[in-house]
Parts: sequence; structure tokens; C-alpha cells
Amino acid sequence: MSRPSPRPRLDPADLPPLRWLLGGLLSLLGISTVLYTDVDAGLLMPFAAVVTLAVLLRPRLPSRVPRVVHTLAFPVILGCFALDLWLDLELLPSLVRLDILLLTYRNLGYRGRREDLQLIVLGLFLVIVAGVLSVSPTFAVHLLLYGACALGMLLVLTLEAGGGPPEGTGVADVRSVPAWVRQGGWRARFRRWFAVVDARLALLGGTVFVLLVAGTTLVFLSLPRFQLESGLFLNRVITKKAKSGFSDSVQLGEVSAIQLDQGVALTVDVDDPGAVPRDLYWRMIVLDEYVDGTFRLSSALRAQFGPERLAALQPGDGRGGDARTAAWTLYLEAGVGRHLPLLGPYERLRFRERQTFRASAPLALVALREDPVAMLAFRVDGFRPGLVLPDPAFLARWERRERGPEPGAPLQAALPGSVRDRLLLRQVVDELGGSEGGAADFARRASAWLRDRHGYSLSPVIPPGPGDPVVRWLRSREAGHCELFAGSFVLLARAAGFPARMVTGFRGGSWNGYSNSLTVRNSDAHAWAELFDEAAGGWRRVDPLASPVADAGTGPEVAAAVAAQPDRSWEARWDSLRVFWYRRIVSFDQRSQVESARGLLAAAAAWFREGRDAARASLGRAAAWWRAPWDAGRLAVAGGVAGGGLLLFLLWRRVRWDFRPGPGRMGREAAVRREAGRWLGRLDPGVADDPERAAVVAQLQRLRFGAAAGWPDPAASFQRARRLRRPPGRPARFNRS
Repeated sequence: MSRPSPRPRLDPADLPPLRWLLGGLLSLLGISTVLYTDVDAGLLMPFAAVVTLAVLLRPRLPSRVPRVVHTLAFPVILGCFALDLWLDLELLPSLVRLDILLLTYRNLGYRGRREDLQLIVLGLFLVIVAGVLSVSPTFAVHLLLYGACALGMLLVLTLEAGGGPPEGTGVADVRSVPAWVRQGGWRARFRRWFAVVDARLALLGGTVFVLLVAGTTLVFLSLPRFQLESGLFLNRVITKKAKSGFSDSVQLGEVSAIQLDQGVALTVDVDDPGAVPRDLYWRMIVLDEYVDGTFRLSSALRAQFGPERLAALQPGDGRGGDARTAAWTLYLEAGVGRHLPLLGPYERLRFRERQTFRASAPLALVALREDPVAMLAFRVDGFRPGLVLPDPAFLARWERRERGPEPGAPLQAALPGSVRDRLLLRQVVDELGGSEGGAADFARRASAWLRDRHGYSLSPVIPPGPGDPVVRWLRSREAGHCELFAGSFVLLARAAGFPARMVTGFRGGSWNGYSNSLTVRNSDAHAWAELFDEAAGGWRRVDPLASPVADAGTGPEVAAAVAAQPDRSWEARWDSLRVFWYRRIVSFDQRSQVESARGLLAAAAAWFREGRDAARASLGRAAAWWRAPWDAGRLAVAGGVAGGGLLLFLLWRRVRWDFRPGPGRMGREAAVRREAGRWLGRLDPGVADDPERAAVVAQLQRLRFGAAAGWPDPAASFQRARRLRRPPGRPARFNRS
């Protein structure tokens, strides 16, 4: 019977190409993390990725790089960094671009152990920056892939260091072609690696990686909470441009342009769905100054914001709080803007960490100093959304308007400067019946007139000609977007004698049926109007594009209406994963730590009680069975169970070595190696004048550690070892390893 061919084994020459492959993957993973940030590397990142991929697939390319490139590389890279820092004046983006350049250069030459360790550190810097500035759940997968490749690289470096000084360790010559580059292509190498893969090694590596992830999770759960981006002042060294258009100045079409983006802008958790109103209007900025098609935040409204403060808590106006105070947790995506989306007045607003902001109680608005560089989580208690925003101060001034002008800002904002435009607006107001019936009735009539005369379109056509663009559109029959509807209503209301202003933000949101949360997208961007209603004592919300104005209530029936059509699409599944990431990772604070610890203790106590009760029940059943009268059937069952157990034990003793994985393969070879190791542990090789003992030990060592092709006869070797077996009780100088 022929001996089976031995399984191929990993050779030291197989490690350098594996190290080269892992280094290229680490570089690509590190470079791609820039996609999670807003660092301007639009040309540098693709260039670095292409260079890295090229040298990864064609390892001969670094040998063709001119030596002058390596001579001038570091001075040129440092010069580029200095110039970048001088032009951009932002430290972190410059450091990120410097890191990409260094990664690219490290892949342009052949690497030794030191260069590979540098590669890990350079990629880790990009991963850390992306992790701080991004809260995307896809980054978790990215991080796991980078961690797995980094562990693989460290394992290969350790194997090379433990096997002596093989090629590729120490400091490498960046242009000297290693021997492995000249030995076949990647297809042959992959076949070779697949052939030498050992199941035990793969299982051990997977187990170590799982334990590492589990240990990291425990560290994350147990460490004190510390907001990294605030501690590193990253909001001062990196900027992110807002893509929403919600700023202190909005031109016609800017808000509608956002509706083309389907990305998530806001995710909302509500602990009491009964507090969700039917009509959700997320107010972000109020614009009352109008000049030639552009609405701006006037100096009068800007003065209503309090002084800038650095804090984590902002109390609300504290008026008329509902006995049932709901907690709203909002996750604002980076790039939406520096104005927080709010439904109206609130009792308190709390950030996860201190922020620099200004707040206005009359406007129910909060504005950060700068756009958030990462997802911003904050909690609002006691939202009081409604159709009317109370403003007692403005009401008092409005009631005193007939006594004469007051110092400061005017009560009624300006209309278009052209006399012709004012006359056209007045004609429409007269057509609507003037200001008879009060603000609420005028809002109903003007909104219906605008809806009957104009359709809706994201790409409107404003008729050409002289005069104000909003007035020209208002007098036409063209379709328009939300800014034209809201702006036209504001001008009509002012012409009728009512104070009015435009508000921009988001309207609505979809109810995620998987995470039971609200998802507001950039496509929900909207503009509407607020009309001062003297009878109501505040600013009445008017949306000409919505159904006729009706009060938005709250309660279980309203919550049922909001969740009546939950979103259960694949996109909603992905959004639910984002919500889970926000809830369990991003918003994991000290309170969450305490709740998790209590939950684990309660679960452990419950498991202990269940296990104890099950053990007691099993022992009780066993005792009852034992105390029951014995008959022939019970004796036959007991004998069969005992005999079956004895048979299984004997079978295991007979075949257990054949089913245990050996160092290279399963079966006979593993059994021979273990038996040789067992006899090496029993023999004493220290007798120098016993050549027979030395010869037997040498044979056993070849059986235990040598290649199977060069083995002596195992049966004869074990027979000779049995004759030379050491006396019982004498310590062995060889172990079984």
C-alpha cells in the first residue's frame, strides 16, 4: 500500500509576497477612509489608489522607478506639506494629504520590516481620523477589514522574525528586486497559499480576531465616556461645507436644489410616539429681509439671538409644558448646516458634549458657531409644536404701533422697491378681498389663490422682464417651487398689512418600520411662511403648498396616523442599521453604560435562576426515577445506557488519534507524530556514552519534527524506544511539544 503524498507546508519564501499583498490592502483601506470625511483630496486619493493597486498587481514596477525619485521624495513631500498648510491654513486636512503622499511613496519601493510597520501606522492614522469624523455604519466594516489585515501583517512579520533573517526584514533596498518577485505570478502564489492553509491555523486566527473584537467591545463598554472630536479640537482644524443651503441668506432655487438629494439629513428617536404631530415642520432659519429675489436674516432678528455661549444644556422658554414630556433624540448628519432643526418651543435642549452656539427663545431657534464636522446628536425635552409660535414681545409692540414709530427695527419688513411691483401686489390683495377677516382668513384665501393659479415644479420658469422676479412669477401662470410659493405669500401678506417672513427647513419625514424612528431626508427640504396673527398672539404657520390650514394635534390617533404607512423598503432596512449604530455606538454615554451594566446584571441573574431551577427540576426527576420500583424493563434500559456509554468510550479510545488534527494533516501522520512526541517525553537523551539511545532519540526527533518523506520505519523506532524506556518516576527532559 503506497504512502499518501504529504501535505505542502508553508515555506519562509511564501511570507514576503504575502506581506507585500497585505501591505497593499492596508494602503488601499487606509486611503479609502478619506471618503468618510470632507477632506479635499479629489485628485490625490485616486492617484494614490491607482499607484498602490498597480504596484500591488505588478511587483516589478518599483524596480523601474528612477533612483532620483527616492532621493528627492522626502524633501518634495515635506515641501508639498508646507505649501499645502500655507495655502489652506487647516492642519488636519494637510496632515491627511501628507499621510496619503507617504503611503503612496512607501508603495513605490520594496519594503522591509520597518517599512511595513510604518505602513500600518500611516494607515491607522487615516482610520482614526475617519472614525472620529464619521459615524457611518459602513465604517465599522471598514475598520474590521483593516484590523484583520493589520493582524495578518503582524503575524507574518512575527513568523519571519522567528525564522531567522529571511528576505524582507530589517531595512530594505527600495530598488533591489527580491527573489520572490521573479518566482511566478499571483495566480501560482494563491494556489500555493491555498494548498498550505491549515485548518487549525485558520481557526486559531479567526478565534483570535473574534476575541480581539469582543475585547474591544468590552473596553468600549467599560471606558469612561470622552468625546474625542471635542478633546482633539477637530472642529477647529477641519471644515465641512453645508450642502443643504440653509443659511442666513437664501436665493430662489437653493432650497429646491436640495430636494434632488435622497441622502439622510436627520434621524429622530421619540420615546413617546403619541407626542408626534401629524404635520412635521422642522424650523431651521427665519428670513425676514427681502431684496430682489433673496431672503436674508435681518439685523433685527439677529439681535433676538442671545450671546454666544459654550455649554451642553440650553433651557427653553419654560412656558406651558405638557404634563407628558416626550424626549426627542435627534441625529443631525454632517453637512446639513449649523442651524438645528426644531419643531418649535421646547423645555430644554441637551448636547452630548459642550457646543458653542447662540439661541433665540422668541424664534425657537438654535445656531451653532460652525457647521458640525461629524454627526451631531442632541436631545430635546418637551417639544411644543403647533400652528402658532407665540411672540408676546412682538405682540406688545404691534399693539403700540399706532402711537408712533419706535426706535429700533421696523415692525413691518419692506416690500419690493419698485412702485409698479407694489401696485401689482396691491391689485392681487384687492382681488383676494384685502385684510378683511383677520390673518387666518387671509392666509386661507391667499394660499388657495396661489395653488389655483400655479402648479408645482422643481424647475420653474420665471417670466423675463423688468421688476421683481417673485412678483413676475406671481402674476404669471408658471409652475414654481416652494420658495416661490412662500415668497409670494410673504409679499402678498405684507402688501395687505400683515407682518410675514419666510422659514426654511424640512417638512415631514418617513416612519421607519424596522427601527420605529423618523427619517428626514434632504429631499424633504422645504420653505414656508409665517404670518403674524394678532388674534392668536403669535406667528401662524402658512404653507401655500399644503392642504388648507388646520391645527396639528397630538395624541395616540395622531401617532397612529404618522406610523400608518411605515417604510419597509430595503432603503429603510439600511436606515434602521444606521439608527442602531446611532443608538448603540454614537450615543453611547455614561447613562447608557449604567443601563447596559444593569441589563447585563439582570440578564445574568435571570440566567442563573433559570439554570438553577432547571438543575433542580432535572435532579428531582432523576431522584424520582431512581426511587421508583425496579422491574425488568427499567433494568434493561439502565443496562443498555451503561453498555452504550462503555462502547462509545472504548470506540473513542480506539480512534481518537485519527480524528485529532495534526500539525500538517489529519489521520496517520498526526498519530505518528504524537506517538513520537510521547516517546521523546519518556526517554532520557542525556546519556552520552549510549549510542543506541542517541540513535533512537534521533529517529524519534525525525518522526516528530521532520518531513514525512524522510521518516525511518515508525514501528521499528517505537519498538526500540520501548526497550529503552526510562524508569518510572524519573523526570523527562523532553516534552511533547
